[in-house]
Amino acid sequence: MNFSPQTLFFDDAFNEARQAAARGETPVGAVIVYKNQIIGRGGNHTREWCDPTAHAEIVAIRRACNYLKSERLVDCDLYVTLEPCTLCAAAISFARIRRLYFGATDVKGGAVESGVRFFGTPTCHHFPEVYGNFREKEAADLLTDFFRQKR
Repeated sequence: MNFSPQTLFFDDAFNEARQAAARGETPVGAVIVYKNQIIGRGGNHTREWCDPTAHAEIVAIRRACNYLKSERLVDCDLYVTLEPCTLCAAAISFARIRRLYFGATDVKGGAVESGVRFFGTPTCHHFPEVYGNFREKEAADLLTDFFRQKR
């Protein structure tokens, strides 16, 4: 088994996603890493907090910014189980996150490699290095199983 930092940080992101599912939230989890330490983590909380912006990435970004006492996360990497949407891609850009690693592609709502491809638009002032499809099947299965149980 490979124990690279990406594997270990994705383990934490998947734990956040499973906790979101246990709360009845769409199972997406995210962690933000600075100097090989997780400084922000989050799962979806949109229903629980009645907040349409409480996506896993946003929750993790807010926590990491609070930790660093800065609105910029210049030397930070984000690990998330699902391709970010437009809202989250914009937040990633504004936070100046260095690298984005994501699990499953989101053909319906994604905005990095799918949809609007936010980081490639002329109005995007900063874009991270992007690495997709980490543990893609596991991430996709988590979502599929969650929604299958809802129906």
